[in-house]
Amino acid sequence: MQATSNIPVTRLAPSPTGRMHAGNVFAALVTWLLARSQGGRVLLRIEDVDTGRARPRFAVQILDDLEWLGLTWDGPVVYQSQRTELYLDALERLDARGLLYPCFCTRADLHAADAPHAADGTVVYPGTCRDLTAEQVARKSAQHAPALRLKVPLAGDPAGIVTFHDQLQGDVECELAVSVGDYLVRRSDGLFAYQLAVVVDDLCQGVNLLVRGCDLLPSTPQQLYLRQLLRQAGMGPEAATAPGAFYHLPLMVIPEGKRLSKRDGSCDMGTLRNTYRTPEALLGHLAHVTGIVPGPEQPLSAQQMLPLFTLEPLKCRWTV
Repeated sequence: MQATSNIPVTRLAPSPTGRMHAGNVFAALVTWLLARSQGGRVLLRIEDVDTGRARPRFAVQILDDLEWLGLTWDGPVVYQSQRTELYLDALERLDARGLLYPCFCTRADLHAADAPHAADGTVVYPGTCRDLTAEQVARKSAQHAPALRLKVPLAGDPAGIVTFHDQLQGDVECELAVSVGDYLVRRSDGLFAYQLAVVVDDLCQGVNLLVRGCDLLPSTPQQLYLRQLLRQAGMGPEAATAPGAFYHLPLMVIPEGKRLSKRDGSCDMGTLRNTYRTPEALLGHLAHVTGIVPGPEQPLSAQQMLPLFTLEPLKCRWTV
């Protein structure tokens, strides 16, 4: 896959649903190091598309924490909540090609119907609403608003098989019909689905270097397929192609083996800043425990890590 240019462009894309924690800081650090070590650009996007959960005060804290850490970015901060017209444009382009349909299924409906499950246990949408008649849609719409789903090629169709290479996880192949089925691009409450918003933003911002946690690896085939459809529909810069490099990072966990979350106050940035006092002490500790900077633990700024860091200790397999 070729990038949109020779210059790597990546993004820090935090969600303002809570204070950043150590895992978020680690992902942001690796993102910054990869881009800066290649002379690339780092964009900052606040992913507040879920307006029901996002809070402005957390967005303010995120900006302050990133500045304190020295993880600088290029250009203005982009807020998803201010990009509604762009997402509507994407939906209109997809709908004009007959790729969307209204879905009235709830999560409870899918579980009650004993829908198929992927290897990781997630529900594969069985296409319940894919072939509803206009009359059925009108009758159901009178009862409650539908979500919008994107049609994927039927099982066995090569067009529905997405492959890519991840620099840490290796080669990935996913047949969408088997792994996820038709997936949401807009929720029944009117909010845009994460898959749509992140694809539109990455496409229109020219992002060609993707760094994020491996919990998001199963979403990548969906996003690549959607990106391809939007490019075919004429969206994005003329030179835009698929990202040229992927890095899905192992997740940080607490001693009990549970992954970090924003509910773990002991690992949030407020506690970390009080504990480590300086950004160099905190970043140096993270670099040491993850192994991305070899040798004994020492305080280091992000800038000082540039000639030292390596991602070899992070290589591990993840199955889609």
